[in-house]
Amino acid sequence: MNERAREPSTVAVVIPCYRVGMRALDVIKRIGPEVGWIFVVDDACPLKSGRLIMGECDDPRVQVIEHSENQGVGGATVSGYKAALATEAQIVVKLDGDGQMDPALIPNLVRLIRLGRADYVKGNRFYRIGDVSRMPAVRLIGNAGLSFLTKLSSGYWQLFDPTNGFTAIQRDVLAEVNLDTLARRYFFESDMLYGLNQLRAVVSEMPMPAVYADEPSSLRPMYVIGHFFRGNLRNFLRRVVYTYFIRNFSLATIELLLSLPLILFGLCYGLMHWVHALHSGVPAASGVVMAAALPLIIGTQLLLSWLNYDVANQPVQPIHLMLARRRDDS
Repeated sequence: MNERAREPSTVAVVIPCYRVGMRALDVIKRIGPEVGWIFVVDDACPLKSGRLIMGECDDPRVQVIEHSENQGVGGATVSGYKAALATEAQIVVKLDGDGQMDPALIPNLVRLIRLGRADYVKGNRFYRIGDVSRMPAVRLIGNAGLSFLTKLSSGYWQLFDPTNGFTAIQRDVLAEVNLDTLARRYFFESDMLYGLNQLRAVVSEMPMPAVYADEPSSLRPMYVIGHFFRGNLRNFLRRVVYTYFIRNFSLATIELLLSLPLILFGLCYGLMHWVHALHSGVPAASGVVMAAALPLIIGTQLLLSWLNYDVANQPVQPIHLMLARRRDDS
């Protein structure tokens, strides 16, 4: 008996399905014995993926959930998450049904959670240079932009593959997430990270190869970056307010409060006198230049100091151990 077969079946897998058809069957066949439950969510798939799986798949672990209306990948995942929470599964994995994610990597994905070192683990297709070189340029550039926006909004500065849907989460942490408020479309993954940061959950990454064969992808990073920008900006502002003004008021809060007015004053004051000098032909006095430059320099230094604090303020202590103790005590 191999190592995978000896692992206890305490893992549930959620597979959102939309336009995947027979590829979902191949994904299910490659899921190992470490998984005890498989929830396939047919998100009003025009290919009838759910019915196809019910007719062709005899795996007793498989349960099909059908949506009468398309809810997006986030809505489908939430339905699967809720079904998994009704089981005894201790870890819930989410993977797509199009074959881009190798089910054989599930034991690696859940390992840090089982070791008590993480609450949530995501796949990272950018870790190995060889994998990045095979990635289409438009996806590479688009994901780089989305990655920075997600770092800023979620506070998880060490992550680099925000749209990767190959994830694992500990059940007690999942139960703490307000699933009904999460975004239902492609912003779901980024929104999930924002919610986890508010719980102070530890998020890690697992290196994985990027797979691009003949499967269609409905996610166009360059097309959705505007939507992601608005969503991440909203979450960033909410995170700053909750983290630095409601939950805590620290030196970093003061740095942020002082930096923005100083930078704004320096820019406006300098621009006003620059325009005046341009029209009058009289160069601005050195005192005027210093009056514009000094607040700008000090404000930038304060903002960088706050940013350094924010990067260092990432959660480091997994919360699922504390949540388990609280559950047992109750």
